[in-house]
Formats: sequence, structure tokens, C-alpha cells
Amino acid sequence: MKVINKSNVKKIFNKEGIQCPIDSLNQIEEILTRQIITMARRCKEGNLKRLTPELMWIALGNLNNK
Repeated sequence: MKVINKSNVKKIFNKEGIQCPIDSLNQIEEILTRQIITMARRCKEGNLKRLTPELMWIALGNLNNK
């Protein structure tokens, strides 16, 4: 499953003068995939049917920011 556009991520690093080889891009994608899975599980545990901007705090795990 493709989560990020690697060329866009590479452009961001290149803009800052940092080389980012494909192995690093793959690791970044894996990290982001895990984060998104965690966010989805938090929504499920919070009994959300739809994630809206107002409810993003649940996905992020900021349970004190109601």
C-alpha cells in the first residue's frame, strides 16, 4: 500500500540540501504507515465512525484535549 509520494518527500529533503536515498524513503514510508495504523486503531477504540478535523485529537492520542 502506497502511503506517501516519495518524489515529494525527496524534494523536501533536497530543498534543504539533504540527499535522501530510496532506502531512507522506504523507512520514512514504513514509519508513517505505522503511525497511520495507530491513528486508525485509536479512532476505532474511540468508537468513531468518521474522522473529522474537530476529532483529530482522538487519532493523535491527545485524550486530554477534548
